Amino acid sequence: MNTEEMTQRIATGQGFIAALDQSGGSTPKALRGYGVADSEWASEEEMFALIHAMRARVITAPAFASGKVIGAILFERTMDGEVDGRPTAEALKARGIVPFIKVDEGLAEEADGVQLMKPMGKLAALLDKAVAAGMFGTKMRSVIKAANPAGIAAVVAQQFAVADEILAAGLMPIIEPEYDITAADREAGEELLLGEILKHLEALPQGRQVMLKLSIPARAGLCAPLISHPKVLRVVALSGGYSTDEACARLAQNPGMIASFSRGLLQDLRRDQSDEEFNAVLAKAIDQIAAASVD
Repeated sequence: MNTEEMTQRIATGQGFIAALDQSGGSTPKALRGYGVADSEWASEEEMFALIHAMRARVITAPAFASGKVIGAILFERTMDGEVDGRPTAEALKARGIVPFIKVDEGLAEEADGVQLMKPMGKLAALLDKAVAAGMFGTKMRSVIKAANPAGIAAVVAQQFAVADEILAAGLMPIIEPEYDITAADREAGEELLLGEILKHLEALPQGRQVMLKLSIPARAGLCAPLISHPKVLRVVALSGGYSTDEACARLAQNPGMIASFSRGLLQDLRRDQSDEEFNAVLAKAIDQIAAASVD
């Protein structure tokens, strides 16, 4: 797929984007969930080799190439690796799946009810590498924990500032200001977030687009102005800690928003499953998430 074909696939594809981008801090938990004990690896290299094997098994499973997964977000080391004897991005594109790369370097300490992204000193080099690898886009995450106008404004401003650099490099940014689903003031805060995003979208030059990855809103339909906005290629939802069933039920109440789940996709996969069992479990999750996205 070339850039034009990938853009069309993301804009109109009937399905969802898989999040396979667990990084250093979240990898041990992901491995435990898969059935790999901490005692089975003794170095970071061994840990990442195990998580890459898990991701490769997901990517090569027949269900993953069913057409219902339209994109996949990767961690840098996954992008650098190979699947089926070819670079991961090429293996995905051969299956009709558009590749994205996680580019943030984690979260700063909380201030004004939010966690901004840490300084991204490696961004320029990573973008160059992503372009060379044939990636389509990027993803970067901030977290909002309270309806603090100053904090929310800072999160959105930072996200759009970095998105400008990503667009200049020729990649499509997924902007992810996650709203903590446990926050008591989430409904009010999400209204503030919507306003800030719309303000920055209006400031984007004509012809430029971004993607948005948001918590499934507390008030169904809140994201409709973003879904229909000409400067937004697609709005995707994170599962945010909801179970697969609850995340899918909530997502289905927000037409036009599609899933970009990690836990909701992978939570029932285990290393000791046979390939047939593994594919059946994965297919069930894919079908459920795709149905919620399409509906």
